[in-house]
Amino acid sequence: MAVVREFTLPDLGEGLTEATIVQWLVEVGQVVAVDQPVVEVETAKAMVEVPCPYGGVVTARFGEEGAEVPVGAPLVTVAVGAVPDDLAGDSGASGTGAAVLEEAAGSGNVLVGYGTSAAAARRRRVRPGGAAPAQELPSPPEPSAAPVAPAAPDTRTVAVISPLVRRMARENGLDLRELTGSGRDGLILRSDVERAIRERETATAGASVADVVGAASVTGAAPATVAAPEAERIPLKGMRGAAAEKFSRSRREIPDATCWVDADATELLAARRAMNVPGTPKVSLLALLARVCTAALARYPELNATVDTVTREIVRLPAVHLGFAAQTDRGLIVPVVRDAHTRTVEQLSAEMARLTGTARSGGLSPAELTHGTFTLNNYGVFGVDGSTPIINHPEAAMLGVGRIAAKPWVHKGELAVRQVVQLSFTFDHRVCDGATAGGFLRFVADCVEQPALLLRTL
Repeated sequence: MAVVREFTLPDLGEGLTEATIVQWLVEVGQVVAVDQPVVEVETAKAMVEVPCPYGGVVTARFGEEGAEVPVGAPLVTVAVGAVPDDLAGDSGASGTGAAVLEEAAGSGNVLVGYGTSAAAARRRRVRPGGAAPAQELPSPPEPSAAPVAPAAPDTRTVAVISPLVRRMARENGLDLRELTGSGRDGLILRSDVERAIRERETATAGASVADVVGAASVTGAAPATVAAPEAERIPLKGMRGAAAEKFSRSRREIPDATCWVDADATELLAARRAMNVPGTPKVSLLALLARVCTAALARYPELNATVDTVTREIVRLPAVHLGFAAQTDRGLIVPVVRDAHTRTVEQLSAEMARLTGTARSGGLSPAELTHGTFTLNNYGVFGVDGSTPIINHPEAAMLGVGRIAAKPWVHKGELAVRQVVQLSFTFDHRVCDGATAGGFLRFVADCVEQPALLLRTL
């Protein structure tokens, strides 16, 4: 006898209370195995597949794609122990149904990447009937005098990673195969889809105006007023909503101040070239700056801190968990390098590269996105010189790095062309005064200009 089990959205950890349904991975009536992913959701931290701990037949789904679901709300109901009539009547498929449903009690696993084995998470989905879903056959063509040659299949591949990009294109009637991606290796990003939508709307609006003007010129009448396009409304939810709330809270609670200085980065670039000899792992410029930050925090530990507003205490933290900004097609994400103060430049470079790649594929876990103690923000990649960034609450400081550009500079008493960078430092004025912040920034600038100073901290 079948027992209907309700599977609710589990607690995703890190204080998250809701998630947005990105894509359903099963249909009603489909047979699912234990730990098979049934839905892909986006939280304020990351995008994850949610596996169902029950094996059986999906009898209902709750929520449309794009809907927000609170923790504890039902996702699907599964008839545990049930076998569809066509599956039960087919002796050749009955074995498949039994294999799918053999672990009806549930696994107790929660999330892919959070306890569910890779083998279970990637198990092949089976539809009622015990076989893989067959392709739909087109209706036979109407009789005609001449045979119609079949159309050649479209074999073009679509370079898309994010399901959000696919959904956005689908909802707006865009063919991704017609777009050219601006990402690495032609990867289609969210900005590419948004640009295509804007271009189509502009072309449509232009055609409408031309039609009105043309009609007026023929009839001699004045052209009718063209209705203004409606404003676009973008929900502040998911990662965008979480970032907005954090920024607002930072501005409300933290009395921040910013200081900045120009530095000659010529020697830092030369040191990086010397490190990157053939046959050795590459060291990124961001990793070198991260190592400068950990050395500066060792000298000024009061900046690796947070403020407990309940107890009215400054809490100085023993370990440096370094966050750094990474741009993805889902927006700005800040992965965190754990125990950055214990890592070498080479180790920092490898870990930052790993976290950046995982962030762009949407696979970062909540633990890799939280509990940072200091943030390094390299906005120079956008081609700008300076910025006054908002502190990543509840941290106490952030170092910003602008672009490195060739500029006239007085070097050893003579005017020369040097590689100059602007460094900005935003800090919580509750944890320190201006002298401490200025000392921190000056030490960072000195290390950028004379990388050999880092040898004193090794």
